[in-house]
Amino acid sequence: MSTTYPSLSEAEARDAADPLRPWRERFVLPDGVIYLDGNSLGALPKATAALMRDVTERQWGEGLIRSWNDADWIGAPRRIGDKIADLIRAAPGEVMVCDSVTVNLYKLMLALLAARRDSAAGEGGTILTESGNFPTDLHVAAGVARQHGLTLDAAPRDQIAERIGPDTALIVLTHVHYKTGERFDMAGVQALADAHNVPLIWDLSHSVGAVPLDMGADAARFAVGCGYKYLNGGPGAPGFLYVAAEALEFLGSPIQGWMGHAAPFAMTDDYAPAEGIERFLAGTPPMLSLLALEGGVDLMLEADERARWNKAQALFDFLTLLMAARCPDLVPITPQQAELRGSHASFAHLHAWPINRALIEAGVIGDYRTPDVLRLGLTPLYLGFADIWLAVDRLAAIMEDGRWQRPEYTILNKVT
Repeated sequence: MSTTYPSLSEAEARDAADPLRPWRERFVLPDGVIYLDGNSLGALPKATAALMRDVTERQWGEGLIRSWNDADWIGAPRRIGDKIADLIRAAPGEVMVCDSVTVNLYKLMLALLAARRDSAAGEGGTILTESGNFPTDLHVAAGVARQHGLTLDAAPRDQIAERIGPDTALIVLTHVHYKTGERFDMAGVQALADAHNVPLIWDLSHSVGAVPLDMGADAARFAVGCGYKYLNGGPGAPGFLYVAAEALEFLGSPIQGWMGHAAPFAMTDDYAPAEGIERFLAGTPPMLSLLALEGGVDLMLEADERARWNKAQALFDFLTLLMAARCPDLVPITPQQAELRGSHASFAHLHAWPINRALIEAGVIGDYRTPDVLRLGLTPLYLGFADIWLAVDRLAAIMEDGRWQRPEYTILNKVT
């Protein structure tokens, strides 16, 4: 690529040389659409579409209830959890796929507060999180604080370290920020929490499948994450929770559902928790969405992690170069350094909402985050450099001709 503004043919040449280019054919992508929102909802893997036909027609349609055993439906939450454990460098038996991020966060928060209250560390009086964190994390934390007579301390990112102290009962942080794409130094923050003997829950929703993770090396012990973004598990795919093996020795689930019982089919009146991560199961697993998620996870495991992250960085650099040249009024707010960010790029503009609506009408699907952020997801398995070039070209045309100012683009829809 030349040092001046790159041409479309140069972008196409980079795609031709891209070792991940063949992966694009393994996803269902509408003709004429450039999809830059895989950080909100991943694209449909073709293998998952075939898998779901088998699940509905053969496993459910023919196998009926027998498929709980014959197709190992009953083992799916743990089986898929072990696969996600591979993605985040955790050990088998430390990840369970179940419920949603919201429910899993609630379960882990209550479990850790109960364990801390019963220990010599005491309970502490404050739950620490980041101001501007993803709303569900803040809402759950606020609710738990209110229910347990604690104080919620939502601090700016640059004040998190200094706020950790003797009164901190629990910390909840999102590893990659949903809006700005900023990434915490997991090992560094975890070490600070450990030095104060404070449990820390990480939200990996914008991390898993996007950036390299190593929960063991970073000494992270607790996390939640979702399956419908970079894992391509489908809309509303189940979430997951991670608990390091040593913590499973003392941590119990606050929701004592029958599937978390040591012997669920014994149908006893009394509750005895399962020995391992299974205790965090609650109700009957949602098999259709679980198995769709497994298709996405299998795909991610097959693709080389380092190649994915290298390409994500290259796509980011290419996008920001083009945006600076063609759309300078959109101000980048995502860190330029790869180790400080996730796999999406965000740009601030006072009129980001109508600009995004006009961009969608032009065949480029990104998204908007209040109050002024245009967010563009960079998913390396199905995005190419020519996609980025064309997306910026269309955005530049929108900015130049002012079409984003049309009245139809100023009306907020329910889903943004």
